[in-house]
This record gives sequence, C-alpha cells and structure tokens, in this order.
Amino acid sequence: MRIGVPREARPGERLVAATPTTVGQLRKLGYDVVVEAGAGAAASFPDVAYAEAGATVVPAAEVWSSDVVTAVTAPGADALAAVRPGALLVAMMSPATRPELPAALAAAGVTGLALDAVPRISRAQALDVLSTLSNVAGYRAVIEAAEEYGGMFTGQVTAAGKTAPAEVFVIGAGVAGLAAIGAAVSLGARVRAYDVRPEVAEQIESMGAEFVRADLPAQQGASADGYADALTAEQEASVARMYAQETARADVVITTALVRGTAPTTITAAMVAAMRPGSVVVDLAASGGGNCELTVPGERVVTEGGVVVLGWTDLTSRMPRHTSQLFGTNVVHLMTLLTPERDGTPVLDLDDPVQRGMTVAHDGGVLWPPPPVQVSAAPAPQAEVPALAHRLDPRAAERRRRRSTVLAALAAALVTVALSAAPPDLHGHVMVFALAVVAGYYVISNVSHALHTPLMAQTNAVSGIILVGALLQLGSANLLVTVLAFVAASVASINIFGGFLVTHRMLSMFRKDG
Repeated sequence: MRIGVPREARPGERLVAATPTTVGQLRKLGYDVVVEAGAGAAASFPDVAYAEAGATVVPAAEVWSSDVVTAVTAPGADALAAVRPGALLVAMMSPATRPELPAALAAAGVTGLALDAVPRISRAQALDVLSTLSNVAGYRAVIEAAEEYGGMFTGQVTAAGKTAPAEVFVIGAGVAGLAAIGAAVSLGARVRAYDVRPEVAEQIESMGAEFVRADLPAQQGASADGYADALTAEQEASVARMYAQETARADVVITTALVRGTAPTTITAAMVAAMRPGSVVVDLAASGGGNCELTVPGERVVTEGGVVVLGWTDLTSRMPRHTSQLFGTNVVHLMTLLTPERDGTPVLDLDDPVQRGMTVAHDGGVLWPPPPVQVSAAPAPQAEVPALAHRLDPRAAERRRRRSTVLAALAAALVTVALSAAPPDLHGHVMVFALAVVAGYYVISNVSHALHTPLMAQTNAVSGIILVGALLQLGSANLLVTVLAFVAASVASINIFGGFLVTHRMLSMFRKDG
C-alpha cells in the first residue's frame, strides 16, 4: 500500500510528517511512499533527499489519494475531500476541541487516527507526539528567553569583575518543564522549579535544579487519565503565595501547565508587575489561553514595568529539522504497530487500548471520545495505614531495638557454649565463616541502594566469602593450595574493587559536580 506525505498548508508551519530517514523506515515496513513536491523544503529536506531515500515526489492530488496519508495537522475541507473513502488519515486532530472533524471523517468514510490523542500509558510513549513536541518546546523556550533576557545565563568571573547567574523559575515538571530545566541548567542558570505532584521532586533535582515547596504541601495524586488532581482552595492559596515569591526573585519564568488543552492561570498581572524590569516570562501554554494573565497567544507583550511576556505558539516550528525527524519517528512507531506482518498492509485492532484511544472515526462512525484507559499514574490507595503508624511509633521502635539486642546477646551466648564443647578443628572453620559473613555484609552494605540489585548483592557476597577463605589458605604448606588461593583472591578482589569503581563512576554521572 502507499503512504502519502503532503505539504503542510497551515500558515507558518515548517514541519513535515516524514523525513528522508523515516521514509526509509516506512519502506522497510513494506510501504510505497509518495511525498508532495516541496513538502520538506521549510525543514531543510529537499525533494532530492526524499528521492534518494526511495520516495516518489508527486503532485498534491496523488498524495491525498494514497491509502494512508500522514500529516502534521489535520487537513482542511478541500484537502479532506481529496482523501479517498477507506483511506487511513494519521495526523494531529485536536478532537476534544474540534468535534466537527471526527464527524467529517466519518461522513467521508475515512479512518482517522489522532496523533495527539495517544493514551498516557507506558506502552504508547513511543507514539506520543505531544511528548515529542513538548520536549522541543521546553528547550526552545529557554533559547527564546536567553534571546530576550538582557544578561548572560551563566555566572562569569573576569578581570573586570564577576556576574551572577540568571535566576530561572520553571512551573511544571512534565516533559516540557524538564526539558526547559535541562536547557537552562546547561546554560549555567540557577534553576528553581515547582510541580503540584510532589513525587517529581527527585526528577527536578536530578536535572540540577532545586525543587520549590509551598507552605502547604499539595500531596496531590493523579486522576485516571494521568493528569494531576485539582488543588483545594487552601492549597491554591499556598501555591499562589509561593508563585508570587518565586517570580519576584526570578529573571526568567517559564510556565508549562496545560491540562486537557486548557491553561490554568498561574501567574497573575500583579505577580508580573512585581518582577524586575528586563525579566522574561515564556508561556508554553499560550495555545490553551496562557498560564500568565498577560499572555497574548502568538504575540510578544512588553508590560509598563519592562517585563517581556512571550506567548509564541510556534516554538516547535522554529526548530523544524529535528522536530520533523522526531515527529516522523513517532509516525514510524505507529505504522510499525499497525503493520505487525511488515507487509505494507495496516491492520487496525480496536481491542488494543492504544489504537482504540487514537481512533476518532472508523467505518463511517465516530469513535470519539474513547473509553477510559486505566493508567499506572493513578496509584492504588494505601491499605495498611495502621501498620504504617505502628512502624513510625518511636516507642515501638525502641521496643524492637531492645528485643533485637537481647536476641543477639542470647545468640552470642549459645554460640560460645557450643564452641567450648566443639572439637578444636571446628574452631577454624567457624572463624572463616564468621569473617566471611562480616566481610560479605560490609561489601553489600557499601553498595549504593540505587544500584543494589539482587544480582550485585549476590556476586559481592560470594566474592567476599571467596576472598576471606583464599586469604586464610595462602599460608598452606601445599603449593597447589597456595596457588589456587592466590588465584581465587586475585579474581575476587578484581570483582569487588572493580564493582565499586564502576558504581562510583556511574553515580558520578548523576551528580552535578561529577
């Protein structure tokens, strides 16, 4: 079957749904690929590059008449009329805000798969173009802020004096927020970030930023569709106070809160008025109305106090080459899922929650909205609260410590009595066993919990026992025993010390000073 890649008709759109690299991947799935002339020109992909990858460059009419049409955004009425009945259309469709589109697809007999409606489950991440675009937008937001900001992001120490690093505050630690944090930290800024989900604090700190906590912790979970639950009135007031403090000290503020296509207001006009002249607000949620009260979607606003508010909605199109490559890779992953036999024939399985969640129209019927999908983002409630309270009781902990001490003393006394009545030859074996236990315990306990897998624990414990036993046999009068003991001690030492060296190097990769 044939896959068609049209040229995007939306004004200012520079992306393309397939690149020469992804064309080759689609052909490996058994598809013929046709590309509209000039489709990739704005993203620096000339027609000759597509031809070299195995695609055929054709006029628009031939593209839209293909068996499968993949585009960045859904076509308009004129282009949709050129799609043949029974064809498969793959594009971003915004079905939640454009209910007329699924109906139009159904009326035309076209099966529509919305790339921006991928269920938020782990198995579907490779298809999620929203994550792809959010990652690019988060990175580009920092570039835009650096362009507008009147100073350097990183601190400088020169003969003429030193400059402090820029203060960056990021609201939201989703894909876009983490990308913005990473880019700002890489430029040398001092980054602080906040998210209503307290469990992402570790992710923020792992990126080199500082997690900001409100006076009243949100303790917020996630709903069944993977989005954060709504805050209470008290939590909202606490978070608003924190936002006011953080924006007043920041040089750059980047907001990313977008829930189901709608942007809640997080930065008020009063907060912007309290910011220093020359500060910058980059609103990544401008397409949903904006998180900042002064945001105008698609425009640059300068307040009376000299604060720049950027509401750009085309950040991903400002980096068309890499964005198109990532977007095209998402399409390849989807077509791989739809083509299990790799025979160039897509097979839609509506029993698959991923495919069903993306399908907005099929066989002349509207299938939007899809049935809810249970995701792992909604944790199961804790069922053993009394047991947890018991474990946190200091008096109970003290009683357990006393009981452990008494049992240890009793065990030591029993071992002493047993050894006093045991044959002398047994004493040496017990000593070897005791030393091996002590060595194995310290070898295991000094491995970081982040890398403390059962396999590593087992191999280190065995190596510790081997090392102790080998050292005790090195003084044997038997030459063969001495040689074997030396070899065993050498091999065990390599395993133990090499393991610690690798662990240290791996952990240093996740440290800011590493």
